[in-house]
Amino acid sequence: QGLSSLSERQMIPFVILLLGYIIILGGNSMIIFVTLTDPKLHSPMYFFLCHLSLVDMLFTTSTIPKMLAGFLSDVSTISVPGCFLQMFFFTQLTFTGHAILAVMAYDRYVAICHPLHYISIMTWQVQLLLIAGAWGFGIFTMLPYFIYALLRPYCGPNVVKHAWCDPSSIRQLVCADTSLDNIVGLVTATLSLLIPGVLILTSYVLIGISVLRMGVAQRLKAFRTCAAHLTVVSISFTSASFVYISYRVGSFSPEVRIIVAVLYTALTPFLNPVVYSLRNKELQESIRRTLVRFRFSVISVT
Repeated sequence: QGLSSLSERQMIPFVILLLGYIIILGGNSMIIFVTLTDPKLHSPMYFFLCHLSLVDMLFTTSTIPKMLAGFLSDVSTISVPGCFLQMFFFTQLTFTGHAILAVMAYDRYVAICHPLHYISIMTWQVQLLLIAGAWGFGIFTMLPYFIYALLRPYCGPNVVKHAWCDPSSIRQLVCADTSLDNIVGLVTATLSLLIPGVLILTSYVLIGISVLRMGVAQRLKAFRTCAAHLTVVSISFTSASFVYISYRVGSFSPEVRIIVAVLYTALTPFLNPVVYSLRNKELQESIRRTLVRFRFSVISVT
């Protein structure tokens, strides 16, 4: 159904979302490219950042293109398998993004609290294990709810009152009592926020205790190291909490819930590359070097 109440004004959100989607793809692609090609960025922090950018790109691609197509047509349809796949990937990538932020918090903890042992702790095998755990967390947290949703009876309404196949909107189409569905959905959503949130909070509490013992110069360096990640964590978890609250508070209209969800879908992946580019000098210099190389290659070709 999308934002059908906008009627002929749908071109306004279409243009805004299209521009935002282009920037999301461009910004995150640039981060992935420079982290893979610049030897100075071959460190655990940028390895995890590369995966976060990949998640952001896939996360928005699971919803925004279909949403944009819906703005251009009078009737927006999706197949039943396509609907469930969209629901799975959107939710799974959300959980994976939170888990990667927790992994990055642990990386910052090791870098600040155990700098002399950082290289020996964050080996290539450990990095692969951590990132595999983050992706596995997203998949296995969502999988039970996804299987349960697939097995539910759907016999009547086929209108999804959302901009994409959101779990809560699909739940409303079940032709049976949904009390257990609500409980399973609540547990899944809580685990996806609580587990990474507790791990991130624990990491930063330990970082804070360690920073209190440092000198002023070391404190500033530690703050610069964590500033970008803390900003991204704040944006991600705050916006996710707003979406969660909008679904649980009955006074919000369906249109408001959709708008909040759309903002969450686009805002976090849009701001992530901006935040890291503005707050990370190494990344800024790498992007600058990449652009200079690209400009000279173009000049030499012409």
